[in-house]
This record gives sequence, C-alpha cells and structure tokens, in this order.
Amino acid sequence: MAGFEAPPAQVEVEPMRLVAPDGTPTAETRHRRDLPPETLSWLYESMVVTRALDTEFVNLQRQGELALYASCRGQEAAQVGAAACLRKTDWLFPQYRELGALLVRGIAPAQMGAVWRGRWHGGLGFTEKCCAPLAIPIGTHGLHAVGAAMAAQRLEEDSVTVAFLGDGATSEGDAHEALNLAAVFAAPVVFFVQNNQWAISVPVQRQTAGPTLAHRAIGYGMPGIRVDGNDVLACYAVMEQAAARARGGGGPTLIEAVTYRMGPHTTSDDPTRYRDPGEVRDWLARDPISRYRTYLEGLGVWTSRLQERVDHRAQRLCADLRAAMISEPDIDVTEVFDTVYHDITPDLARQRDALLAELAREV
Repeated sequence: MAGFEAPPAQVEVEPMRLVAPDGTPTAETRHRRDLPPETLSWLYESMVVTRALDTEFVNLQRQGELALYASCRGQEAAQVGAAACLRKTDWLFPQYRELGALLVRGIAPAQMGAVWRGRWHGGLGFTEKCCAPLAIPIGTHGLHAVGAAMAAQRLEEDSVTVAFLGDGATSEGDAHEALNLAAVFAAPVVFFVQNNQWAISVPVQRQTAGPTLAHRAIGYGMPGIRVDGNDVLACYAVMEQAAARARGGGGPTLIEAVTYRMGPHTTSDDPTRYRDPGEVRDWLARDPISRYRTYLEGLGVWTSRLQERVDHRAQRLCADLRAAMISEPDIDVTEVFDTVYHDITPDLARQRDALLAELAREV
C-alpha cells in the first residue's frame, strides 16, 4: 500500500495513468497492471457492453418507454475499473449514472430500466448484490455510505463501502459532512468522484478554487489521488489500493477520476447550449474503449473472436432490456401516491384524487 500509509502533504495534479491516450503503456511503476488475460478481456467486455446498453437506454427513453435516463457514455473506464476490483461483499452506493458499476456487480439491465421507468419496484434486487438503490438527490448517499462503513466497523466486518459521486456533488454540504465524518472515525469507505467536467451546465472551474478536487482530501486528513478516469487499468489499480487500505483499518480515501460526460446530463438536457463542440471533439479523441482496445491489441489479448463474443453479449442484453421494457404495462399513476406509506395519508389521497379528476377531464 505504498503511498497510502499517511495522508500526503500534497496531491499530484497530473492524473495517474497506466495506459496513455494512444493505447501504449506509460512509464508508471507505482501501480500494478499485470492482471491475468481473462481479467483484461473481462474489463474490455464490461466497457463495451456498458456502452451498448447505455445507447439502448437512451433510445428507449426517446421512444417513450422510460421517463428519464442519465447517460454514462465516456465514463465506462472509470466505473468498470472502480467496481471490478472489489469483493462482492463490498457495498456500492451509486448516484444515478453508474451503469457500468451496476453491470459489473450483476444488477440486471431490466432492474435498472424499472428505476428509469418510474416503477415503485425499481430498487428491488439491488441490496441482494450489496448495492444501494440509485440516489437522485445530489450527494446525499455519501452519508449513507459512511453510515454503512461505520456499521461494518462495529460489526467487525471487513467490507468496504464505495460512494460514487460526481464533481457537482462535491459542492454539496452532504458531501462535506460525509467526508469529514469518514475521516474522523476512520471509516472503511472510498469516495470515488467522477469528475466529468460538468455539473449539468456548470463547469468544474466554477465549482472549486482549488487545484483539483482531490486536493480537498488534505483538509479532511485523508489520502487523495487523481487518476485518469478514461484509463480502466489505472482506475482498477487506485481503487484496489484504496480498498485494501480501508479494509486494513487505514480509513477513507478520496479518488478523483478525471473523465468526460460525452452525452447530456440527462435526456432532458441539451448540452449544445453550454458546451463548446471543440471540447467534445478533444475528449472524443481520448475515448476510453478505443484506448483500451489498442492496449490489448499490443498485448495480443484482443482478438476478433473476443470482439465477436463481446458484441454477441451486448446485442443479447440490449434485446432482453428492450423486450422487458416494452412488455411492461403502462404505469398506474396512483402508484406515486399509494406506495409512499403503508397506508396513504389524507393529504396524499386528496392529491391523488385531484390528479385522477384532472386526467379524466382530458380524456
């Protein structure tokens, strides 16, 4: 666990990377990259399948099958790399863009689709995989992650919790409270911040005056590391190290994965209103999947047979997702009111009746 024995006095601004943007190995020697070929192939497969499913989710929303969707296009390496090195008993606390991490953990795409469709049962099945349901409120789940980590401490379990945050979440008071609480109690939690450069329409430069988001770790008394979020092996390595530190009683770590949100904030957003097309083109050239494929080709791990297998799985999962969503019955709008409490309150009953009356007038 070199580099994590004690909180460093400074954080390196240049992100750590093991694979350069052109797909060649870097000179980095502090972190391991000697993973078995089957693991290297699985990481590639997970990234490709994540992107295919992401595209299918967007298409389903555009066709009226989903209420909303938050694309993770461009962030596949960060999510897959961070989740792939963890134990199945480690708890994930996602926000709303972690399709890749959820896929690695074994959450079925149809379960995720139920969330974005707005069904009351959308979160069912997540906890069986040691994964909290999606958190739409910005940053609030960081506190849940710390609470779970502190519970693991008291139960003398060796599990680690991971809070997936966006750069925008670090501007919220909940994130400050979670970071501070975790540091004070040396909770076994890792804060994995995907800095995708934009909090809806606010650039990261408008969210912090510090050199990087990772520098905030210094103030909380925990290690902070900046990693290339488009390098799946680098994300795997730093998360593996941070998880080992937490598991061994060393406390929390803040990881800033520098990446880019290629699509809109959600399907309700139009990023062309606030983003420079040139910026998007620059980040397209750093695509995490093509970079990693080039790296695997250099190792002799990528083959046309591997690609055929990966494409077949992606097509099958996309078809299964589409079939599951199209076969779902239309949503009963009363679910919004009837499933809040065991017994509906008088106020909610009045709201439900008012909505039903309004809908009846529109028929």
